[in-house]
Amino acid sequence: MPANRLPKINELVRKYVNDIILKELSLKSGVFLTIAKVDTSPDVRYTRVFVSVFPESEFSYALKTLEKERHNIQLSLNKKLRIKPLPRIEFRSDFTESEADKIEKLLKEL
Repeated sequence: MPANRLPKINELVRKYVNDIILKELSLKSGVFLTIAKVDTSPDVRYTRVFVSVFPESEFSYALKTLEKERHNIQLSLNKKLRIKPLPRIEFRSDFTESEADKIEKLLKEL
């Protein structure tokens, strides 16, 4: 497999899943969901979509909604991707930004 194939697949999955979530998923008012990172396995059978949610207190709600709609998101993604095999999506949490904020606050206190 070419070395630059996985980054291209990751970017395509990120773009398409983002579009699908914006158009087809309805979250509560005031809840913002961002795709932080996409990580596809080397055999292209699985892809992990890391999401961050604002406000953090709504994270469990957003993740439950994504899991409930995962099948529909997967079907829409499969229609858009033109690769074989089609990667199976899995949603994961990304707390990188909140952890960075905590570290920044600690550094300011010093």
